[in-house]
Amino acid sequence: MKRLYYLSKTLESVSKIVDDLHHEGISDWNIHVLSKDEAGLYHRHIHSAHIFQQNDVIHSGLLGAILGIILGIFFSVLIDYWLHVHDLSVAIHTLIAGTFTLFGAWSGGLVGVMKENYKITRFHNDLEKGFYLLLIDTHKAQETSIRQQISRFHPETMFAAQGTSLIQPFNHHFWFPAKKA
Repeated sequence: MKRLYYLSKTLESVSKIVDDLHHEGISDWNIHVLSKDEAGLYHRHIHSAHIFQQNDVIHSGLLGAILGIILGIFFSVLIDYWLHVHDLSVAIHTLIAGTFTLFGAWSGGLVGVMKENYKITRFHNDLEKGFYLLLIDTHKAQETSIRQQISRFHPETMFAAQGTSLIQPFNHHFWFPAKKA
């Protein structure tokens, strides 16, 4: 799915946009808002961004797992070479690499809990200023109508970016996230 990012200054505007998107057939599952005003979102029955959209648990966990499997394979081969036992079974090599991978994923996830999601770091300053960040997940077929509707009926809202709702480890932005603006 494609993700559209919009910035809005007021909760009233966000509420109207969410209502308009509901009339377009976009469900609450595909609309999330990130803001410092969690109470305001709750009282207006607007879905707040969940923990995986706010924090970097998944991204950092994947980075840790990738690093873990690389180190696990390296140490598995090193142990085999160092001990001069070249008949270690595939199960032992898999166990060593798997242990390193799981430890890397776990420690990466712990680091990610304390970090802001790599996809929203570029909006950090805007969020600190009190803006509302709308994350709208949509199919490619609906994207143009949503963008036209928001620009026509909500000119106070700024189109901020577009991306994907998926985490893609082979994408450039996975390894080198956008910097804060």
